[in-house]
Amino acid sequence: MKHEIREEAAGVVVAFEGDVDLQTSPDARKVLLDCVRQGKSIVVDLSKVGYIDSSGVASLVESFQSARKGGRNLVLASVSEGALRVLKLARLDKVFTICDSVEDGLAAIG
Repeated sequence: MKHEIREEAAGVVVAFEGDVDLQTSPDARKVLLDCVRQGKSIVVDLSKVGYIDSSGVASLVESFQSARKGGRNLVLASVSEGALRVLKLARLDKVFTICDSVEDGLAAIG
């Protein structure tokens, strides 16, 4: 899994690429929580994530909860079909704000 962090006026865009699974989710968790600790709202770009497992989902949920506690937002954007399927199975599509594009995500956190 690779990631890219991009600063924007509204917050931070974190784009992941590859699978977010038991092996890579600790890195995803660290990246997301580091952004939360900086007091930033976050758009998580999942367009290039082919697969996410329960550990990856747990990293997203923990980061979402931490952001909310700090008065910040965390939204998901451009969620791939594979990742969206897992989020829907866990009914987390009702918890997260899911935007069609990164631009929509930035508007949602701004």
